Amino acid sequence: MKRLTMRKIREALRLHAGGLSTRKIAASLGVGQSTASDYLKRVERAGLSWPLAAEMTDAALEALLFHPIGGPSRLVEAQPDWPAIHRELRRPGVTLSLLWEEYRAGYPAGYGYSRFCDLYRRWSGRLTPVMRQHHVAGERMFVDYAGLTLEVIDGATGEVCRAQLFVAALGASNLIYAEASWSQGLSDWIGAHGRAFGYFCGVPAQVVSDNLKSGVTRACFYEPAVNRTYADMAAHYGTAVVPARPRKPRDKAKVEVAVQIAQRWIAARLRNQRFFSLAELNAAIRVLLDRLNNRVTRHLGMSRRDLFEQIERSALRPLPAEPYVFAEWKQCTVGLDYHVEVDKHYYSAPHSLLREKVWVRLTARTVEIFHHGKRVAAHARTSSNRRHTTVADHMPASHRRYSEWSPERLKSWAAKIGPNTATLVAVILRDRSHPEQGFRSCLGIIRLAKAYGPEALEAACERALTIGARSYSSVNSILKNNLHRSSRPEPAADGPAIQHGNIRGPGYFH
Repeated sequence: MKRLTMRKIREALRLHAGGLSTRKIAASLGVGQSTASDYLKRVERAGLSWPLAAEMTDAALEALLFHPIGGPSRLVEAQPDWPAIHRELRRPGVTLSLLWEEYRAGYPAGYGYSRFCDLYRRWSGRLTPVMRQHHVAGERMFVDYAGLTLEVIDGATGEVCRAQLFVAALGASNLIYAEASWSQGLSDWIGAHGRAFGYFCGVPAQVVSDNLKSGVTRACFYEPAVNRTYADMAAHYGTAVVPARPRKPRDKAKVEVAVQIAQRWIAARLRNQRFFSLAELNAAIRVLLDRLNNRVTRHLGMSRRDLFEQIERSALRPLPAEPYVFAEWKQCTVGLDYHVEVDKHYYSAPHSLLREKVWVRLTARTVEIFHHGKRVAAHARTSSNRRHTTVADHMPASHRRYSEWSPERLKSWAAKIGPNTATLVAVILRDRSHPEQGFRSCLGIIRLAKAYGPEALEAACERALTIGARSYSSVNSILKNNLHRSSRPEPAADGPAIQHGNIRGPGYFH
């Protein structure tokens, strides 16, 4: 749990350096506001600032922030009567400052003024008021999927496929972006964000998303948990993900309206057209999208594009030099063979991490393993073939002696002794779930030729194959007890057919 906290503290420090308030940082991290405030206070007391030093590990950061700092905290048991305070605030001239002074007069050891105000705002926030939101230029981009789908026809089979409609809208200028994708999965979701940033030629300070499963792993009303890949993408672009509250469409009213406009101005106009590829559909969407954004609105007297160029384009943050490379995160446990399984392939990690929880970052070409926020291994991604990719430095010293051996080399060495030895070695390697598990047995069998000679080993391997023995100890026992010298029993010859009244012949069944 502390390791997860360290990652959130780093993210809180980055967002705080970007100018976000404590409330917005808490919403982005999926923690309470008081927790986010405590993170920042601890960082301030430790004298740290963003960016952290490259050598600052999670363990060092934890030692700086969570060392013991004193005795038990003071408990305040005098709870204000919040409903009565809320009613009193409706009276002319009554302020929170006045009500706090009256509260402290009755409870001298009660809450301080700032804590009193924070608790009241938290309590009053549960009254679900309707608030008209004010959007600052460059602050927010709202994203969601439309409820309807668009048709794409497979030219080879004639099958009608359904494409999803992704919609994004900027808060201040209402500039809209839309595109079609095959699914609402994580890869399409992340890719659509990157293309939206490219269309807007900049990055907003916040991305307000729905609690879509691809972006939010736990859709809690108070503390939603953002998918780690989604958070990784936000960190790459220097923005923050702030999920909307479940079943609260007013939190993302901008994109709700944008979705409605996209359905009417784009999807409805394409309903009678036929498209045979996703690229063809998106080309048609782009034409209508530009027409929509260049259309002069009656209530503003200018188009969304003009408003964007005047007030919002310069307020957006610049795009990074390289677009985000989609990477999926997966939490794994290092096995007893110091490998982690990813898509039916095994990648090595340092043997000191046996049974430890690690995070694996997957791209189309690479597999990176992280422990406590530090990268401990990197591999080229391999197909799902149930094989091992092992770095020699990750192996214990006792295992490195066998790393130079391969199944082909063992079979070649065994073939020099004789065909029976080669067959037994091949059978042992084939019967193991991983060939490496049979290396020691095969090496032991091959080295028996030094003690007993190649001829004796050949005879022992022949007997082992006959009786179904598949281990070094069985072959060694055959040689030690001279069982390889005993003649093999001849198979019994077939005698004459037995004639008996109770035995049915082949004609019985016809």
